[in-house]
Amino acid sequence: MLLPITLPIPVGDPRFPVPHGQRSLFDDEPVRPVGDRQAVAPADVTPQVREIAATLPSRIRLGTSSWSFPGWTGLVYSTAARTGKPHTEATLAKAGLPAYASHPLLRTVSLDRTFYAPLPAAEFARYAGQVPADFRFVVKAPAAFSDPFVRAPGSGKIAGDNPAFLDAAAAAATFVQPAITGLGTRCGPLVFQFPPLGRRLLDDLPRTIARIAAFMTALARRGPAGGPPLAVEVRDPLLCTAALAAALRDAGAVPCLAIHARMPPVADQAATFGLDHADAPWPVVARWNLHAGRAYEEARASYFPFDRLVEDDAPTRAALARLAAGAAAGGRAVFVTINNKAEGSAPLSVVRLAAAIAGREPDRD
Repeated sequence: MLLPITLPIPVGDPRFPVPHGQRSLFDDEPVRPVGDRQAVAPADVTPQVREIAATLPSRIRLGTSSWSFPGWTGLVYSTAARTGKPHTEATLAKAGLPAYASHPLLRTVSLDRTFYAPLPAAEFARYAGQVPADFRFVVKAPAAFSDPFVRAPGSGKIAGDNPAFLDAAAAAATFVQPAITGLGTRCGPLVFQFPPLGRRLLDDLPRTIARIAAFMTALARRGPAGGPPLAVEVRDPLLCTAALAAALRDAGAVPCLAIHARMPPVADQAATFGLDHADAPWPVVARWNLHAGRAYEEARASYFPFDRLVEDDAPTRAALARLAAGAAAGGRAVFVTINNKAEGSAPLSVVRLAAAIAGREPDRD
């Protein structure tokens, strides 16, 4: 059983700042009234996309990071019936999830809102009620438990040490328990993303790895048997080691592949963590976050409004396709979520990746 809530952390807690330039896309944002609250209908899906979805192994779930992008009109969403224009970002955040989940290739989504503030079980349950039974959420844990530093609101600059860093009791009570309770069978991997940890922690890698492993062990012991995977994503290349892989395995946790400009290529990470072995014990959890050589804000500015593929990343797609197909053939679950900053448009990247896994050529974008 999970511990009762011992450290309630409300929205607005300084340990959960929204980074500079990052908008919170959900219920803590004002919503325009009346017209923008109309239902969101799905876009028409081509027969080829449906054929690709029908051939994709059921163990493979592909999706995106969040779902509230007006640029996906025609790809995921139809225009608003009343105006004939794309729905607003706020409307899609509020009402777009059912249309998103009706797309045959979008069978998971990374719920990123939780990185900035925890949610109650009732809010998770509201999301679960909007998707089919075979849909799964990949849920990011609050940064308060994986970031060693307190960040200044607005700027994201380091403002001191974080007393909640690696606090397993608080993480279980305020994140793991509500997520599992609210999402139920629709709860997929719970991802603890560790940002760059700084020289102090990286200078003693064995101790830092041991601390992360102890944190994940405590969470696994507090969680239900057979519960969703508890995953660790690191953003320091120095932590991408066989030692971390072994520590996570012993802790009952799984590695999450971070496809990011800071990190080694996905195939190298998969090899280091042993995810490319036929007898690997873990599901494949991968988050395709950012195109190689790009900074986040640079990619956002170059790719906006995320309605087309701007920079193809064929090597990453091919490596992910091989990894996913091999894992599924071995009976392992696969979760891959893709950010718009990976190639320019996450839904189109999903179609391309699904086609690569299925050995098909996608429609021209």
